[in-house]
Formats: sequence, C-alpha cells, structure tokens
Amino acid sequence: MDARCVVLDIGGVLEVTSPTGWVQQWERAAGLAAGTVLDRLHDVFLAGSVGTMSETEVVAAARVRLGVSEDQLTSFWTLMWEEYLGTLNVELFEWFRGLRPRFRTGILSNSFVGAREREQERYGFADVTDVIVYSHEVPGRMYRSSPKTAVIWIWPPRAWM
Repeated sequence: MDARCVVLDIGGVLEVTSPTGWVQQWERAAGLAAGTVLDRLHDVFLAGSVGTMSETEVVAAARVRLGVSEDQLTSFWTLMWEEYLGTLNVELFEWFRGLRPRFRTGILSNSFVGAREREQERYGFADVTDVIVYSHEVPGRMYRSSPKTAVIWIWPPRAWM
C-alpha cells in the first residue's frame, strides 16, 4: 500500500513543549496559594480546549476568577502561551514542508482557543500543509488513542482529507 498523506501532531511533535513550571511561579509572584489557578480555572481551560468558550470569554473568566491586576493577567497569558507554543522542531518541520506536492499533508492538534492564530504567526503551519484540524474547532469531539500515537478518531466522522 502506498502512502498518500502524512499527518503530524503539533504539541510534542512539531513543537517541543517542555513543562516550564510557569503556573506555580506565576501563582507565587501573584501572591496566590499553590493550586489556585487550576482550582479556579479548570472548567474554563476545559471549555477553551473543546471550543465551548471563545478566547475572549476565557480571558474574561480568568480576569474575574483570578482577581489580579491587568499586568499580572498579561503575565499569566504570556507565560501560558510561551509554554504552549514551545519551540519549533526545525528538522521535522523542514522535512514536512518538503513533502508537498508529492503527498497530501495534514496537521492535527489537541488544542486551545487562540492556538491556530498564534501558531500561524510564530511558525506558519498553514503555509506548509493542506489542512490543519484543531480539536477546539471540531464539532463533536476528537480523540487520540494515546498521547503520541498516529491513530486518530474524529467523532462525528468528517471527510477532512
């Protein structure tokens, strides 16, 4: 069987995303108890990851629930996006970029509202692939069998490629 398409993940594959400990550092700097961010924003982060809240709504909820200054809130989002975006896996990215037009290419991501725009600005993913599917934009749910496998189910089924 000949391969006709190549599909890659973003986090931990095209982006190297190592934990930075930013949440704990930010909580200490903001004078909040350890665990406050997750206690107050767990449902908001979940909603942002499945697209039931917009980025504007996520930011507004964080502003209200964290009760910190605008400067502290700006620092919060800056640190969050720095860890989320990580650094580009340059070697893999260059290989992937070179596959077209011999292969159809795709990128899948378990994502968060705002990721498409930031990843495009930083890495230009949309410029090197035929399609990108961000989980928060998919109606229904997108599942992976485990964090780093190539088996993907999208439910309800869609003809993405």
